[in-house]
Amino acid sequence: MSNRDYYEILGVGRNASDDELKAAFRNLARKYHPDINKEHDAEEKFKELNEAYGALSDSDKRARYDRFGKEGLNGMGGGGATDFTGDMSDIFEDLLSGFGFSSGRRSGRKSPRRGRDLQMQVTLKFEEAVFGIEKEIEFAREDTCSTCNGNGAQPGTSPVKCSTCNGQGEVRQVRQTFLGQMVQSGPCPACNGRGEVISSPCKTCRGAGLERKNIKKKVQIPGGVDVGTQIRLNGEGMPGAFGGPSGSLFIVVDVKPHQFFKRRENDILLNLDINIAQAVLGAEIDVPTLDGDAKLKIPAGTQPGKIFHIKGKGVPHVRSKNQRGDELVIINVAIPAKLTKDQRELFEKLAESLGTTVKMQEKGFLDWLNDALGG
Repeated sequence: MSNRDYYEILGVGRNASDDELKAAFRNLARKYHPDINKEHDAEEKFKELNEAYGALSDSDKRARYDRFGKEGLNGMGGGGATDFTGDMSDIFEDLLSGFGFSSGRRSGRKSPRRGRDLQMQVTLKFEEAVFGIEKEIEFAREDTCSTCNGNGAQPGTSPVKCSTCNGQGEVRQVRQTFLGQMVQSGPCPACNGRGEVISSPCKTCRGAGLERKNIKKKVQIPGGVDVGTQIRLNGEGMPGAFGGPSGSLFIVVDVKPHQFFKRRENDILLNLDINIAQAVLGAEIDVPTLDGDAKLKIPAGTQPGKIFHIKGKGVPHVRSKNQRGDELVIINVAIPAKLTKDQRELFEKLAESLGTTVKMQEKGFLDWLNDALGG
């Protein structure tokens, strides 16, 4: 064996805890196990790891090693895998399970397994996403067979214990390695891991114990959801195996765009046209919101791009129904394309009084809009 320091071999400090030693050995053993690592020195490195951990995992041996080095272990059996005094079964079970072996203990092929998750999309109107709605959904999933109640056998018959695996659901093959006797296990080919054989399969589910059904369910969609929001319904996915719990159903939300309103997080944006007289002289106007019309006072001299906030008329927060965003009304001054004779005369008089002087602006309309909306 190597004369390298045991702590160096495991890559830990001399004050490493038992858990740190075990974790270091577990990681390195996976890396250098000869059944995985085909390098020429992998087996030697693996034996070196066993020797180091065999000494340091034993408190008495570790104390003597720390004081006297390897010479202090003479007469104690040294290190090595065959000299372990602790329970190493959990380490080897974890190590070998990754490539098809076990230490001989039952691997639990029939242990409960959770069912698979399902996913579906629900499309909402803009208002439904804002305020929430109870929606009836329909989706397909496998469910317990209504004919055989899930046992897979035709009514009047019953499954029988598999003679190949004796009802264990797995078959094992013994293999001799340098570490000793190892057992390779896998699902029983005769019963596919169920431990039972069905001689007269159910005609509805063909022995699977499950049949595909269309499920209708009413779901409460909370207000404030947006495109991509996922709603999880526990237990509405595929059924589990061997008594395991069912999976979940994930509802992914999509939202149809509104003709006028746009959403920005929890605020609602509305572009609103006013005429030039309203902008110049000021006015009180009715503004549409998702809750109905609201009064909005337009001050005299309002410029295009001006943004008014109507508090509490935005989107509710999903986790706080009492909090809502705002409606942001972006003002646009509509310039008439056609004028009556009287209107033209009035504008001509206005143009004469205002003159023809122009003023340069450092920022354009889009710059002002970005500033008002926070970029």
